[in-house]
Amino acid sequence: MRKERKAKRGKPTREIKDKFLDEKRHAVPPLRPQTDTQADYIASLMTADQVVVLGPAGTGKTYIASTVASDLYRLGQIDKIVLTRPNVTGSKSLGFFPGTMEEKIGPWVVPFTDVIRKRLGSGQYELAMKHKAIEIVPFEVMRGRTFDKAFVILDEAQNTTPEEMKMFLSRVGKDSTVVINGDVRQRDIKVTSGLETVIRMVRSQRMPVPVIEFGMDDIVRSDACAMWIRAFNKEGL
Repeated sequence: MRKERKAKRGKPTREIKDKFLDEKRHAVPPLRPQTDTQADYIASLMTADQVVVLGPAGTGKTYIASTVASDLYRLGQIDKIVLTRPNVTGSKSLGFFPGTMEEKIGPWVVPFTDVIRKRLGSGQYELAMKHKAIEIVPFEVMRGRTFDKAFVILDEAQNTTPEEMKMFLSRVGKDSTVVINGDVRQRDIKVTSGLETVIRMVRSQRMPVPVIEFGMDDIVRSDACAMWIRAFNKEGL
């Protein structure tokens, strides 16, 4: 499976315009892992159709997924980047934001869009947003959609129910990559988590879906970040 996936991605299927390859206008550094777990994560994203990634903040989960998605789009190997997350903790506060639901959910995916904008360059990012090649989709309106040749990132997956996770995973079409990102210790719902259900199913049924687990030793954001996450973890928070 891995060899076939890599071979398929070796040949871009979308027309590549010169501005996408103009290294002088917007050169990007190669994505290099800082830990062994990051290396496993990057390898999984390049060879598997679906990846589950778990762990605390500061480990690179968001940065790596956003960077790989940007590079695949920039090279013409996908047509669309889709960002979504369940509207749980923001269910009350979102109503106070102006605009459509898509505009309201925008602030919650800024960690992803900031990386994508930097990786693509502001001009290409704005053009992609204009043509909906980068799409921010409220989780509650995912039903009925199909995503082909897309890189789909589900953030805060611990706040989905098993039924919602089933709905989400059935939206994914051909030639797509799905990243299910979350931290089971930060669940905001009182019912069974769809993320925990997916992990159990993958392991019990031996499904070909890598589950990447970051730990405290993988925190690379800063020493202060690692110190506080460890401290809160000891308090059970």
